[in-house]
Amino acid sequence: MTMKQALDSVLQRAVGPNGVPGVVAMVTDRNGTLYEGAFGERAVGSGAAMNTDTVGLIASMTKALTSTAAMQLVEQGKLDLHSPASKWLPELADARVLDGFDADGQPQLRAPRQPVTLHHLLTHTAGYSYEFLSEEVQRFQTATGAPGFISCALDSIRLPLLFDPGEQWSYGVSTDWVGRLVEAASGQKLGEYLSANVLGPLGMSDTAFKLRDDMRARLATIHARLPEGGLAPMDLEVPQEPEFEMGGGGLYGTVGDYLKFVRMLLNGGSLDGRQILRPETVEQMASNQIGDMDVPSIKSANPMFTNDMPLPPEIPHKWGLGFLINTRPLPTGRSAGSLMWAGLANSYYWIDPSQGIGGVLLTQILPFADVKALPLFLEFEATTYQQTR
Repeated sequence: MTMKQALDSVLQRAVGPNGVPGVVAMVTDRNGTLYEGAFGERAVGSGAAMNTDTVGLIASMTKALTSTAAMQLVEQGKLDLHSPASKWLPELADARVLDGFDADGQPQLRAPRQPVTLHHLLTHTAGYSYEFLSEEVQRFQTATGAPGFISCALDSIRLPLLFDPGEQWSYGVSTDWVGRLVEAASGQKLGEYLSANVLGPLGMSDTAFKLRDDMRARLATIHARLPEGGLAPMDLEVPQEPEFEMGGGGLYGTVGDYLKFVRMLLNGGSLDGRQILRPETVEQMASNQIGDMDVPSIKSANPMFTNDMPLPPEIPHKWGLGFLINTRPLPTGRSAGSLMWAGLANSYYWIDPSQGIGGVLLTQILPFADVKALPLFLEFEATTYQQTR
């Protein structure tokens, strides 16, 4: 069986009313695309086919692109990793640690023991979380009227820290602050900076915060996984005139575009003669930046947005500057020291520098770590390795 037949079969089997509505997936090595496939529908029951150029919300896959932008500015000396981030964004000097709630339910806040740095933000050790991962954040929002993350309102990221910077790992709005640091240091809006310095040079012409008409015409609908296992289309879109462009999760794009970003990283920061990052910067981003800490399994505080995502306890995971790193080989065949992350609506990627291979898979379902989509990604990855051995 060829690689195309094997991977087509994996994806095709996954599509259906109780599976995934539609899926696009691709594999690359350092030289070019090894596989691309698309199956199912953009919206369940619509008859509109999922194609290789279908656009989806890539959500937290935005984080690696925003992190890349920040590291370009570090290379240029316009940002640095360890100074107080308030040097560029004075508002970050106002960050406060949540020390519980008083009898009236009001948050008790105190100054952090050390200032938040770009390094803390890139590694998710600043202390920020998301409301769908933290009941404390939900309580804070209830007490203060702070809006939810999908609003793209600045007050949605003006959250308290759950601990002192550098003390723990917690996934949250940190990369939204990184995006604002990129804006402060570059003098450009995040989308403009990314277009000029990351997306444009990589030929990622179908990736943007604001959907063009031609992108909207190819847009896949986000679906809700129903309790009985079926799928229902949702009316959910990131605000198109946001108060700020969400560096942690606001981009729409295609799998083909993201594959170019993956290939650039596999090539040490360059693609088709264009250097996006220095090789030593890519190496730094792809190495453990959290020391003895391990990335914990994701625990849901809102089952509408995410399921729990357990990480294998026998394989400690670390965080680089923008990526999850497995310290030992995974059962799928992924090498130790590989990078991966994902987007809330069940899009996923992995980058294996040791074997020079990477892949991207996109479907559009909530909650994250969907019972069908996450196993599909892992089967897709495992089949890729079986076919490339």
